[in-house]
Amino acid sequence: MTTSIEVKIVNRSGNPLPVYKTGLSAGMDLHAHLEAPLILTPLGRALVPTGLFIALPPGFEAQVRPRSGLAANHGISVLNTPGTIDADYRGEIKVIMVNLSSEPFTIKPGDRIAQMVIASHATVSWNPVEELEETDRGAGGFGHTGK
Repeated sequence: MTTSIEVKIVNRSGNPLPVYKTGLSAGMDLHAHLEAPLILTPLGRALVPTGLFIALPPGFEAQVRPRSGLAANHGISVLNTPGTIDADYRGEIKVIMVNLSSEPFTIKPGDRIAQMVIASHATVSWNPVEELEETDRGAGGFGHTGK
């Protein structure tokens, strides 16, 4: 079951608003709001504006994630994946793009550069204790179950 929420958005880019491309998509594409093409050199990074500003309701966040096609086909990703946009942030959404390939990559005005997922989250109230309950797993991690 999907939850629908209303989110206020200001679009100063001239690009289309983010939309779900299919009925079961979780993410919506974000477009580059650039005056001119931007060349990402190999291992280079850039903060790419989107021209979008949002006001999320309390209890929600927006996650900015890479687009799989850019990653698989060109080695282009989002550096702080996922980037988190908190409900009280009112600045422009910008995406930290990175070129992990050995070839320069050009981002053109209006290109789809990342995807945004809106997700609910819990707020934690810590309960300090001296010890935690035992589980079958215990402290096992980082490949402890084998291959």
